[in-house]
Amino acid sequence: MTQKSILITGCSSGIGLDAAQGLKARGWRVFASCRQQADCTRLRAMGFESPRLDYADGGSIKSALAEVLAATGGTLDVLFNNGAYAAPGAAEDLPADALRAIFETNVFGWHDLTTRVIPVMRAQGHGRIVNHSSVLGLVVQPWRAAYNTSKFAIEGLTDTLRLEMRDTPIHVITLNTGPVTSKIRVNAIPHFEKWIDWKASPRADQYRETLLPRLYEDNGPDRFELPPSAVTAKLIHAVEASRPKPRYYITTPTYISGMARRLLSTRALDWLLTKGS
Repeated sequence: MTQKSILITGCSSGIGLDAAQGLKARGWRVFASCRQQADCTRLRAMGFESPRLDYADGGSIKSALAEVLAATGGTLDVLFNNGAYAAPGAAEDLPADALRAIFETNVFGWHDLTTRVIPVMRAQGHGRIVNHSSVLGLVVQPWRAAYNTSKFAIEGLTDTLRLEMRDTPIHVITLNTGPVTSKIRVNAIPHFEKWIDWKASPRADQYRETLLPRLYEDNGPDRFELPPSAVTAKLIHAVEASRPKPRYYITTPTYISGMARRLLSTRALDWLLTKGS
């Protein structure tokens, strides 16, 4: 039996790294891509094939996929779009350029890579595209306008693609993850410092009392937080089941939020989502 292949983005740490390790342990040929060349070098030392892929760099998307296809003889069984970042801040303080920048990585880069992979999967007669969305693609949270918006965009792209691929042998799957142990908080700090002039904001006191402690202080795991292996477990089902689900919820808050969005009025949902913010 030919070894199955998967390209995973955002593998320097956290969910991407755990997924790469979990799939490799199950016999998959894993291409564990990272944005930084130093991280690719580290993963190669761990035994992975690791092309450099930065979603904000179209050239790296093209060259990374070319590297994968050259290694496999022109095939790819699964694409797992996982790499993304957060840029915290109130919506009214978010410059348009900050939103453009996060969309370049969290949305446009995913779309570019996906549309390059689809012809490969069409030609080989099978394939799966797994997009890692979030609970924040189902409902929003205050102070996360950029990330919320990018994940809602991914929901729209993925749902549309899933409907359009129904007449093909390509499965399109969404993972909606809630709080999972990762470096997303720490990695968000440079983006916050680059884009948000919080001291000049009319919400400066709220930043000082609410967002800054959450962003800069490590207060331990969030309530309901799960390890990255929880995502890997659902990913394994998504890529190995003969009939994968179109959507997988991960963590209790995702299940609660999905249900609340269906059952509550907008006013009631707003109250729930801002409670404690």
